[in-house]
Amino acid sequence: MKYVVALGSNLGDRLENLKGALRSIALIADLEATSSFYETDPVGGPEQPDYLNAVAILHCNLSPEDLLLQLQQIENEAGRTREVRWGARTLDLDLINASTSSSTSYRPVIIETELLVLPHPRAHERAFVLQPWLEIEPEAQIIGKGSVKELFAALDAKE
Repeated sequence: MKYVVALGSNLGDRLENLKGALRSIALIADLEATSSFYETDPVGGPEQPDYLNAVAILHCNLSPEDLLLQLQQIENEAGRTREVRWGARTLDLDLINASTSSSTSYRPVIIETELLVLPHPRAHERAFVLQPWLEIEPEAQIIGKGSVKELFAALDAKE
C-alpha cells in the first residue's frame, strides 16, 4: 500500500518533533519521499502558535486502520494530548490518502468508518497539506476532488 501522511507540530521543538516522527515512521514503513518543512498559520481552533508542516509518501503492508493506530502511537509517544479539538499539539500525523498498487498503476482506497475516512475529508481545502504534497508528487490526485496541483492553485488564488 502507498500512503500519504501529513505531519504538523506547533509546540516544543517543532522541527525535532517532525524529524523524530519521520524516524519513527521509517521503522514501520518505507519512506519514498518527504517534503520540505513549511511554516504555516493555524487553521481553526483556539489561538495558538504557528505550525511546521510536511508531507511524507510511504509504503507498507499495514492496513489503513493499522497504520492509523501506529501513527497515533507515534503521536502519543511525542506527548500529543487531545483536550481541545484543533488545539495546539506537539505532533499531528494525519493519514491523507491511500492506494493499492499493481504493476502499472495505483488504485485509490476509499474508506468511511467511525475510525477513518480516506481520502482525508478536508485535505483538498488545506494548503498546508497540498503544497508539500505537490512538491513531492506533482501528479497526485485526490479521488473525487481532482489534482493536487489544481486544488492548490485554486486555494492560492482565493488567498
